[in-house]
Amino acid sequence: MAEEFKPQYSFTDDRLNELKQLFPEAWEDGVFNVDTLKSLIGDNSTDNSTKEHFGLNWVGKQDARKIASKPPTGTLKPAPGEGVNEDQTENIFIEGENLEVLKTLRKSYIQRIKLIYIDPPYNTGKDFIYKDSFGDSTEDYLRRTNQKTEEGVLVSNPTSSGKYHANWLSEMYSRIRVSKDLLRNDGFIFVSIADEEVHHLKTLLNEIFGEENFIAQFIHKNNSSKNQAKLVSVSCEYFLCYAKDKLSLKDLQWRIEKKGAKDIHDTFERLKHAGVPISVIHEEIKELFKRPKYAHLSRWNKIDDNGVFMDADLSREGGAKNYSIIHPATGQDCLIPNRGWGKSKEELEDLVKKELIYFGSPDTPPRLKNYITGEDFSVPDSFWYIDNSVDTRMQKEVFGDIVFENPKPLEMLKNIIDMTMLSNDIVLDFYGGSGTTGHAVIDICSKKRLQFILVQIGEHVSPKTKSGKYALSKGYATVAEITKERLKDAVVKNNNSCGFKVYKLNGSVIQKWRDFKPQDDGLLPDLFSKLEVAFKNPLVEGTTPQEFITEVMLQEGFPLTANQIEVQNGIFKISHDWVPYTLYVSMLQSLREIDLGALGLSETDHFVCLDMAFENNDALKQTVDNQCKLFTV
Repeated sequence: MAEEFKPQYSFTDDRLNELKQLFPEAWEDGVFNVDTLKSLIGDNSTDNSTKEHFGLNWVGKQDARKIASKPPTGTLKPAPGEGVNEDQTENIFIEGENLEVLKTLRKSYIQRIKLIYIDPPYNTGKDFIYKDSFGDSTEDYLRRTNQKTEEGVLVSNPTSSGKYHANWLSEMYSRIRVSKDLLRNDGFIFVSIADEEVHHLKTLLNEIFGEENFIAQFIHKNNSSKNQAKLVSVSCEYFLCYAKDKLSLKDLQWRIEKKGAKDIHDTFERLKHAGVPISVIHEEIKELFKRPKYAHLSRWNKIDDNGVFMDADLSREGGAKNYSIIHPATGQDCLIPNRGWGKSKEELEDLVKKELIYFGSPDTPPRLKNYITGEDFSVPDSFWYIDNSVDTRMQKEVFGDIVFENPKPLEMLKNIIDMTMLSNDIVLDFYGGSGTTGHAVIDICSKKRLQFILVQIGEHVSPKTKSGKYALSKGYATVAEITKERLKDAVVKNNNSCGFKVYKLNGSVIQKWRDFKPQDDGLLPDLFSKLEVAFKNPLVEGTTPQEFITEVMLQEGFPLTANQIEVQNGIFKISHDWVPYTLYVSMLQSLREIDLGALGLSETDHFVCLDMAFENNDALKQTVDNQCKLFTV
């Protein structure tokens, strides 16, 4: 018999099913017996009230866990016309509160995301953070963002607050915990952070992802110095990297583009072939190293007839000390390193023949020449020097002046994306900000096909900052509007078809799924009136077919990029490689005149439509239900 179409998001059920498979003995009469579970896992369990243990705890942690496990209360609404190249792109920009959006995406994108990058608030005391609650988060978001306030659903978190760190940790925990479910087993998460919370963030990520899945703590050094600083000019930030499951990483070989390395090599070759003396070439290269663009390559600071090189150590602890090689300037044995040689005598002599030994002065041990080459890629270092003036210039080119404070360096995001993602992989950034992650994907699109999902709250631009005042003068009321404009500009400048579609967090289009709130919707008579309306028309007035289709798709676990074909007037066929069945959706109010037999429905297909469409024709309803799995609204 046909089933009623009901909300199908359930975090709790997913996790309980996993526990059922692992510990069936603990499942008793439909309830999970915690005491039985403790006895099954023995000494690996703990009771916080009786046993001390290492971990990160704060006031509100239990609430953050519960909020993370609550199902979403809204859906996503397409915003056609707000993107670019919408008919040929798989990139998604979503405007909405990110925790609700993550929950809404969870069923469709579980274990499908290769890379998560986020740049959350740094908790400096001046940042705005989310004020999460157990209420209807979607409706709360919609109400508060309709108000003409600066913060919207964000609140300030001053250092004077008694829950200063706790508030920030609660925000991070719930969002990162939900996003972990979206990562593939071979996926990664990168989180940018500053000094204020880097130690707390690492402990939090250790708890969520497991300390064994920690990859690295990268340091990002920009080219700005804060002369007004009282004690230390802090010009470094961090980004922490974790794998979803290190054991799933097969033959991982990250490579990162050596920005400027090829330039240095090519400059040397050009000048050498032009007959310029080595001494003059050396001066030219030294001038290049003074530029911020090439400062990170300054270790390659020596030049000979064969090129530009740096010298590397030839020793190792406990190495041999009973042989050496001849120093060409003295004709005597070279000084032996204090630790001993790291190469055999034969290897050293072979390196001499290949002119790969840098002898230096007679009173220092020789070193290995490591020439800079025309190769563009190398294993990434944990220290990244990024010229962030490029991003300032970009804003001025696109908008005329600065419209967004502290955007992430575009080159940094390109490096992260390039070294972790392959063609057709998806990157998710749920603190989208000015759209740097999307911009990076669009720039890389010419090399490999990638997809992005960006999430940015409908945060009002602040009229209190210089950049905010300028943005408002240009007509940008929210950060999301700035983001969309930047992404459009990136598509135009790259002259490619990357593009993006826009969706917005909204309430359900199905009447009875929308919560009735007396404080907002009226008293009991208003509830009866609402129920009467829902009985006559189960969908919110003004709902478009695409809005209804999108909500059904997400409930059924289809991604937003699923294929859609209108197979008959008002009936849409939805399919995607990730989902093992075909979905048919219709919001027609009558199916009497439709040739349903022509659809070729199979028993595994799902068909979702309005119950009123059968017009009390139980025979037609039964016929459709016999052909497929029928769900009615």
